[in-house]
Order: sequence, then structure tokens, then C-alpha cells
Amino acid sequence: MGGAAWYGWQAGWLHGPLPLSEASPSASPSATTAALAAQGNLIATNAALADATARLASLQQRLAELNQQAIAASGQASRAEALLVAFAVRRAIERGQPLGYLETSMRIRFGESQPKAVDQIVAAAQKPVTLAQLSEEFTTIAPRLTGGPANESTWDWMMRQVGGLFVVHHDDMPSPAPESRIARARTALAGQRVDLAIAEIEHLPGKDVAAEWLGHAHEWVATQRALDQIESTALSTPTVAPLATPPADVTSPDGTSPDATASDAPEGSASPAPAASASPAPKGPTKP
Repeated sequence: MGGAAWYGWQAGWLHGPLPLSEASPSASPSATTAALAAQGNLIATNAALADATARLASLQQRLAELNQQAIAASGQASRAEALLVAFAVRRAIERGQPLGYLETSMRIRFGESQPKAVDQIVAAAQKPVTLAQLSEEFTTIAPRLTGGPANESTWDWMMRQVGGLFVVHHDDMPSPAPESRIARARTALAGQRVDLAIAEIEHLPGKDVAAEWLGHAHEWVATQRALDQIESTALSTPTVAPLATPPADVTSPDGTSPDATASDAPEGSASPAPAASASPAPKGPTKP
């Protein structure tokens, strides 16, 4: 059969070329290898980018913690400075010394929160009254505190003396006798309880003699309360906690998240390589 066909072609009976079998398309091995290598490089790049993103988030978290610690330390330092100013002011007032530069520091620290206390302390520094001064003045006026007022009549004096002979009080109550009150006032002064000494002296018959002393004592008590107020303010100075800084969202150059890119391509999977098309073999020349 084949020989007959060849003979017919030689004789010119067959004017067309002999049919050739077409080559079946098949994938080129080099193209498939290149596609697999590119897919592997993409997966490795996404993994490296995800690792870098995790490291950056960790660094940002650490930076936020350091920032918070720095602000907390700054708040503690501010509280310590406020306490230092308050203690220095108290020491100057108790010694009867001028405030000097402490007045400015005190106004800066406590001028807005405790304005009345600051004004009281500044006024007390200009006219100092110390505990030692109060004790000396009390020792001077104590002998005259048991007597009556200067304009006391003879009848009032006699009634006061008779009333002092018969005093009724409970056993658990302190004696209201003038001598007992003076003794308690002296003890209160020794214990720096000027307020108790004031209460005792105001009940004495000769309290008019102690008018100046009572004025100084009330001023001392008001100054001590003002000092307590600025010290309490210094102790309660709040420290501001900073807001946590969220980690930055790092994206890949193509605008997608590295994690999302990595999850889109499962590990070990390769994208199908394009099939390499084989061009048909050239046909032989035809015989006219």
C-alpha cells in the first residue's frame, strides 16, 4: 500500500504533499522548572516579610513600654519635687525663717490647687510665730490667767472665789479649776497641741490677759493646717499614664498583607505552568 502511494506520487498522480503527523503539544521541562522556582521564591519572600513584620511589632510594643516607664518616672520625679518643696517650706516656717525662693516654688506647685493655703503660709512667713515663742509668752502670762478681768468689781470677785470653792464634776472629766486648766494648757504646748491649749485658756477667767497670745496661737494653728494641705496635695499628685501605641500595619509593596499573601498560596503547592506549544514541523516541498 505504501509502495503504491509512492509510485503514484512519482508518476504525478498525487499532486498534494503526503500528510504528515502533527506533533502533540507537550510541556517544556525547562519552563516547568522555572515556574516552580518562582513559586518557591515567592513563598520564601512572604515568609521573610511576615517574620520582619512580627519583629517590627515586637519592637513597637517594647518602645511603647519604655515610653510608659519614662512618663511614670517623670511623674514620680514631679511628686518627689513637690514633697521636697512642701517639707522645705514647713522647716522654714517652724524655724521662723523667710521663704526666699521657696515662695516661688510653692506658688508654682500649689498655687492653683491650694491658693488659700499658699497665701496663709506666705503671710505667716512675713510675721513668723514659732512654737518656742508661744511657750515663752504663755509662761509670762500664766500667773495672771487665774485672776478676773481688769474691770471686775468686788462683788464679782467674791462670787468667783466662792464659786471656786465648790466645783462639781464627774470623775472621768478633767477639773475645771483654773490651776488645772493652766497645767493642761502647758502640757498641750509641750506636745505641740496648740489647739488644745487654746481651748483651755479660753475657759479661764483671765482670758482677756491672753488676747494677744490667743491671736498668735490661732495664727500658728492656721499655718500648720495650710502646711498639711500642701503636703497632702504633694502626696496625691497623680501620674499620667500614656496611651498605648498600636503597632503599625506593615504591608507588602503590592498593597497586601504578608500573612494574607502567604495564606493564599499553600505551602508545597505550585501554580500550573503554562503548556509549551510545539510548532508544527515544516512540510516538505511539493512536486509540481
